[in-house]
Amino acid sequence: MSHPSPPFRSSHPPFSPAQARAARLRIGLTPEQVIAAIGQLGVHRPVQALMCWEAGTVAPSEAELFALADALWCPVPVLMDLRPRSLREHRLARQFSAERLALRIGMDLRDYVRAENDHHWNGTDRQTLVLADALGLEPDELLRVIGRAGELDALLRQAVEGRWKQFTAPLARLVGVRERAVVDAVRTLHQEYARFNERYMGHLVARSDTARLKEIATERAAWLHGLADRFLHLVGHDERR
Repeated sequence: MSHPSPPFRSSHPPFSPAQARAARLRIGLTPEQVIAAIGQLGVHRPVQALMCWEAGTVAPSEAELFALADALWCPVPVLMDLRPRSLREHRLARQFSAERLALRIGMDLRDYVRAENDHHWNGTDRQTLVLADALGLEPDELLRVIGRAGELDALLRQAVEGRWKQFTAPLARLVGVRERAVVDAVRTLHQEYARFNERYMGHLVARSDTARLKEIATERAAWLHGLADRFLHLVGHDERR
């Protein structure tokens, strides 16, 4: 016996009535023409539905939002009036239904819906890579969406402070890039971190003044703070070569 899919906590996607009206006026369509256009896309609604969307009294469903975006030649994020950040928002921006995206990445629909509702991703490495490809996510965006940005920071700290080679495979899986690119990036980071330590110890042995030691320590702290961004930049540069 089949079981119904768990409902989304929000039945309607984010929507900006002002942006929808502005998009329609920008291309010079009447409400009747927009309704006719979305009807050709298989979404049949009365003109009053569009008037309610533009007035903000009713929000369109996901299917209605997708059809409206196509009819207005307008990107979905513009109609949502936001920069996608959550998993659901990125899915909507790419005009995927939950069913279609779950099928694309090979995940049970209930598990996928739960991931969106709970903001907790439990997909396999392969499912995560396919998700990134389907939604066009860069490594840093992917990590934020699936809630693993903190894991990246922790792995990188351990890599630069210790025996870095053992961390290349986990890092490659985490960010979804070739291990060769990660090896080159982490080797570079390890060398940069070592130079900070060499400079600090050199000044310490030379009995430099405390201000100079503090300056180097502050530079190292700033470098560590931007470690993930530096790593992703190096990986991206290597991937493009």
